[in-house]
Amino acid sequence: MASPARTPFPFTAIVGQAEMKQALLLAAVEPRLGGVMVFGDRGTGKSTAVRALAGLLPPMKVVPGCRYGCAPDDRSPCIEGCRERAGKRIEETSVPFVDLPLGATEDRVVGSLDLERALATGEKRFEPGLLAKANRGFLYIDEVNLLEDHLVDLLLDVAVSGTNVVEREGLSIRHPARFILVGSGNPEEGELRPQLLDRFGLSVDVRTPTDIAERIEIVKRCDRFDRDPVAFVAEFQGSEQYTLEAIAKARKLLPKVQVEDELLGLGARLCSAVGADGLRGELTLLRAARAQAALAGKKHVRPHHVAEVATMALRHRLRRNVLDDTGSTARITRALAELIPA
Repeated sequence: MASPARTPFPFTAIVGQAEMKQALLLAAVEPRLGGVMVFGDRGTGKSTAVRALAGLLPPMKVVPGCRYGCAPDDRSPCIEGCRERAGKRIEETSVPFVDLPLGATEDRVVGSLDLERALATGEKRFEPGLLAKANRGFLYIDEVNLLEDHLVDLLLDVAVSGTNVVEREGLSIRHPARFILVGSGNPEEGELRPQLLDRFGLSVDVRTPTDIAERIEIVKRCDRFDRDPVAFVAEFQGSEQYTLEAIAKARKLLPKVQVEDELLGLGARLCSAVGADGLRGELTLLRAARAQAALAGKKHVRPHHVAEVATMALRHRLRRNVLDDTGSTARITRALAELIPA
């Protein structure tokens, strides 16, 4: 029997938390969204959902021996010349899932000089960090609101640029670090600074289920998975394959999805109506709506695609209005009702 620690819980077996699962799917289709921030109660399946999605994706092809997980068809040269050494050989590996601990130092995250090798041979050699391990996969930070601000800022910069730049200890290194950043946290333990929160692409709120039937089903599924993970995973093989194919089709369709000026105007009016700071919200709204349309198999973004992703894309970017205590989600819903008549 396989160990539950090695067998990811099926993504489609997760009960409820529809908004969180949708946000993760959008990020898997469109990595340029800039990651997903999940705020909510403990024990609501945040890390389980991220691990499940990483486990759902098919194995990726890599250049054998490459410490950065380079793709064989990547046109950008690897700093270690891995393709030249490997020739035509190709390996397959699972999509990386890196769990960044709160106590991680900047050296551990970005990489540093390999001191052991430097002392033994006098050679300056770069030791890749967690960003290199997460390349082409997922980087998950639990309790991101407790992580040092400068590390959060650094991670967001790399997540957007797709490149890690290290200038230290006589080293000058640039290597690919294209990953989907997912942060989670409990607001009761401290809020993330607005300047940093705004840079996450999507924001999701999750809560402990209140429906008794739903809670019972969650417990039953977790118990079945613990007892026999292989049999449990087999039950959801069909729905997992369907979701996998939907992601693959959406990724292929995404570059062809058209967004008319009318829809861009809708996004601009919505951001203006709710008081979103800057233009990052509009750009994220555009990318999320395009990914939503691609997941639905559509080549044109429609108003309902914008409405379906607006809350996730904008709720964390709104200024606090002392005269309106209804909350950001209610403000966005109200603005949508005015801009997109039923």
